[in-house]
Amino acid sequence: KTYTEKEGLRLGLVGWVKNTYGGTVVGQVQGPAKQVEEMKVWLSKEGSPTSRITKASFSNQRSIDKLELSGFKTRF
Repeated sequence: KTYTEKEGLRLGLVGWVKNTYGGTVVGQVQGPAKQVEEMKVWLSKEGSPTSRITKASFSNQRSIDKLELSGFKTRF
């Protein structure tokens, strides 16, 4: 598992991440708001050991009644 997958699972979240050709990362995270916020901090400040984070932006945040995804995966 990747560092991001492990962190998402550790926080009890579901979702996915994908590295883009432009050197950025996109993804989707779902779960309890507190854990989602923790994941956002981790993605903004820590990330995987080989990543160099210059900017993090999060969009399309909304409340959902039930999870729409399962597991935490890296897409290619």
